Parts: sequence; C-alpha cells; structure tokens
Amino acid sequence: MSGAHSRRVVITGIGVTAPGGVGSKNFWSLLSDGRTATRRISFFDPSPFRSQVAAEADFDAELLGLSPQEIRRMDRAAQFAVVTAREAVADSGLEFASLDPHRTGVTVGSAVGATMGLDQEYRTVSDSGRLDLVDHEYAVPHLYNYLVPSSFAAEVAWAVGAEGPATVVSTGCTSGLDAVGYATELIREGSADVMVAGAADAPISPITVACFDAIKATTPRNEDPEHASRPFDGTRNGFVLGEGSAVFVLEELDSALRRGAHVYAEIAGYATRSNAFHMTGLRPDGREMAEAIRIALDEARLNPEDIDYVNAHGSGTKQNDRHETAAFKRSLGDHAYAVPVSSIKSMVGHSLGAIGSIEIAASALAMEHGVVPPTANLHTPDPECDLDYVPRTARDWKTDAVLSVGSGFGGFQSAIVLARPDRRTA
Repeated sequence: MSGAHSRRVVITGIGVTAPGGVGSKNFWSLLSDGRTATRRISFFDPSPFRSQVAAEADFDAELLGLSPQEIRRMDRAAQFAVVTAREAVADSGLEFASLDPHRTGVTVGSAVGATMGLDQEYRTVSDSGRLDLVDHEYAVPHLYNYLVPSSFAAEVAWAVGAEGPATVVSTGCTSGLDAVGYATELIREGSADVMVAGAADAPISPITVACFDAIKATTPRNEDPEHASRPFDGTRNGFVLGEGSAVFVLEELDSALRRGAHVYAEIAGYATRSNAFHMTGLRPDGREMAEAIRIALDEARLNPEDIDYVNAHGSGTKQNDRHETAAFKRSLGDHAYAVPVSSIKSMVGHSLGAIGSIEIAASALAMEHGVVPPTANLHTPDPECDLDYVPRTARDWKTDAVLSVGSGFGGFQSAIVLARPDRRTA
C-alpha cells in the first residue's frame, strides 16, 4: 500500500438525481442548455407560505428500481441516495462483489435527514396536529430510520455491499462538499481503498418552508417560479429550495489506472473552516471562505491562476453573493476577474446538504465536456458582484482545474479543488 500522502484520489463514477431529470446525463443536459427546473410547489398546498416555489425532482422510485419494501422503509432522501449510488457504481465499472468489503466505505452528507418522512409521520400520529398526545400506533414500523440520519449511510452500504467506514456528515449546506472531502481523506490515509461518497436531501416539506420563511431566506417571487432563482443578480431576493442527490465512486489513482477506469477528475484539495461568528450571518470580507480556498489550493499544489472555473455557492441571497464575491477576490487575487464563475442553483435550486455534491458533479462534468454551465436568470448585474458570472448561456471553455465552494448556516465554509490528474505533479 502507498503511503498516506502519496495516495491520490479520483472520481471514477458519478450518479445524480436532481430537479429537471434523474441521471447524470439528464442533469448535464439541463445545465448545459441553461434550463431551469424551478416551479410552484406541488408536494403540498404552498399558499399559506411566503415562499411558494421550489425545484422538485421528478422521481419515481419504483420505476428507478426500488422494491416496494425499500420504498416503504426509506425516506425520500434515502431513496435518492440509494438510486444515485447505484448509478455511480454502474458508471464506475468496478465489480463491487470482487472488492474487499472491509476496504470499501460509504459517506453520505445530509443537512436535514428524513424531513419528509418525519413530517408525514407527525401529521399521521397527531391526526394533522389535532392531538396533543400523539398515537404512536399509527406510525410506520420504520419510524426510527427516519429519526436517525445514520440510516442513510446504512442503506447505501447495504446497496453496494460496503463493510468499511460508514458515516453521515451533517454540516448544513456544506454537507455535500464535506462528505466527499472526508471520504477522500479516508482513502488518502489508508483507511479505505474505495469510497461511495455523496449527499442527499429531500427537504421540500411544510416545516422546512416555514423555517426559511421565518428568517426570510427564501424568495417570495411566487408569480414567476422559472426565474425566481437569480444568483448575483441585482434583483435577487432569496434562494429557491431544492432537493436531490449526487454520489461518486472514489478510488486511489494508481488502482483506477491499472484497471483502465475512466477518470473524471482528481480530488486534488479540500478544506473547511468555520467563522465562529453567527448562525446565519456572514462577514462581508469573506475571510473564512477565502481561507478554505487558500488551504484547498495549497493541498492541491495549484496557484490561483491554475483554476479554470469556479463553481460558486451562489445561493441568491444578497448577503451570500457579496460575501462570496469578496472571498474570491481575497483568495484568487486578480485572477478572480479572469476566471468564469457560475451558480447552478439558478437552475436546480438549493437542496441544502445535497447541493455541494451536486455541484461537484457539475464541476466534474464541466471538465469532462469542456463547457462551463451558466448562471441562469442573470440580467441585472449587481455592482458589488462584478466578476464573470457566465450569464444565462453555457460557455465552451477548456477546464483542467475547478474550484467549488460552499457556505452554510452555522458559519461553515468549505472548498474543494478538482483537477485532471496530469495537471498536478505526483
């Protein structure tokens, strides 16, 4: 076995479940066309709420191969994770049955766990809130699985036959980045040889919508759902809630090359920081995100000028977009003005803990296709957001190294660098 510091980790399989299409091919088609998947909420009557729009996934669990028992047992987010993991495993070409199961692990990120399952079960056992003392006999027998997010990692591990480390990472809206970063470290240090890593969230429920309404974080632009998510635009007024999942097969570079695997990208650098400042507030100078970017670039042994594309957090709140723009200038210097930056949340919404992994998928596919996805709905530039945000239309652009970042409530700031393996020295 190679030493911990010489084990280089690459993506050899990608699976995506996202608004606008299930599967990585449909996902990429949506992004490269600049189409949006935001619409009025259909899962429940949203009329009592301030924000009534979301990016919902058209997901048919039975059509996608889940059994009636799996569907009954798993919350929607866990279903996302399993279906998406199966796609990633098939895409990787790895014969998981021939792997040492104890050297194969799982890491799943999720911000809000089984929100939809818990919401539905509370309504059932409380008779839609009419009972103060709920009747537990009406609950599904798998209610405990909804309560503990660790069930997500267990379900994926069972699906792929992994008996190594199995972990759920829950760091708010950076969970999807942090889960992949953590999985990468497990391979680097020699604790695993193959990791199935990603994130899933299905938060479009009344309780989630009410929570974000209370702090006015989501957009009230209900009359025009298709154009409601507009990161970096001067008329933006909050994010659009989304849902989905992205999962990757990660393995050590040398073993991937030996078996002739298709390598999408190397996970070249990763870092996370906390601002220890405010649950939802951000300092305008972007210092903590800039620090995470700096450490990730150092780990990747890349200079700011080596980054060909920045996949932004780009939530579409005034505070985030300004903070992030400042962080790019602080960490990338003059190159911040030369490198294309875009936010796919303009098309697929903000799926909380899942979006970081979905954005890693977008970054890897941007490298694969030589195309930078656009920031949809960007018509009116904000003078404080004065970088090249690739407005409305995808751009052909040779991309050998991508920086993807995330920012989460609680002060979490994470950055990950993807690069072509030959872009870096061993």
